Amino acid sequence: MTEDAQILIARLLAHQTLRREDKLVKRALSDELFRTEIDTRLKACGMKFVDNVYADYVTLALTRDSESKVFGTKETWQNNNFGLARDGVALLVVLWSLIILPKRERQEAHQLAEEDQNDMFGKDKPMPRAEDTSIGISYRALLADFGEKLGKKTRMDMNLGQLARVGFIERKADLILEGPLLDLLMDTDTLKDRIINGALSDIFQIPVPRTPAIITPVAAQKTEAETVSVTEPAVASVVTPVANFEESANADKDAGPDTNTDTNTEKE
Repeated sequence: MTEDAQILIARLLAHQTLRREDKLVKRALSDELFRTEIDTRLKACGMKFVDNVYADYVTLALTRDSESKVFGTKETWQNNNFGLARDGVALLVVLWSLIILPKRERQEAHQLAEEDQNDMFGKDKPMPRAEDTSIGISYRALLADFGEKLGKKTRMDMNLGQLARVGFIERKADLILEGPLLDLLMDTDTLKDRIINGALSDIFQIPVPRTPAIITPVAAQKTEAETVSVTEPAVASVVTPVANFEESANADKDAGPDTNTDTNTEKE
């Protein structure tokens, strides 16, 4: 068991990711004793084993305790170890929103990418794999919708190339597809609520909470018409991952050091 744990960790360090169908990966996901040995070895090095049921791959990442010692050694906090600039991180969040969120909805509904409707009797079946449910997005559509906010075509092409090299996305002609790391290294628990209830609230048609109307009489003596005042709360600011990044320069120190970091700012 000791040798197998050593081999699995070494392979993950060498190849960055391994598929869930790999023999040793399957064992790590199903054998509690084997997984405990792997976690113990990685924790001693400040690392952890990363996987989730929605992804087809597993990988390694730094633990929270070691992040400040690794990324906080310079004057400014390094928010990722892929060399991504702010517009690159913002592009990554946009791609995650457009590719991963719809994919997870299809997986939970047991709906394959080529199907138009849910399987009524599919709830008892295993969750579909990511490659069977993930749908790419058009590069031209991405450029038309977000090009102005993400550095236009030249800058976006540079960031897309970098994201493809490190494994977040894959390019096939005009399509941008999910890469091995896109659903592994993003902090879904944090990003999902902020994006769905913030930047994409208009798309999902989430109603803004309002206070009941308050009717108050103005004069002590009633007249034929009473003055009615209706009070409503101010519209909450909307958080978007593609806003001005100069305004969020100071937020890098407080943000997490990996790609879990949001690059959200507020727009009124």
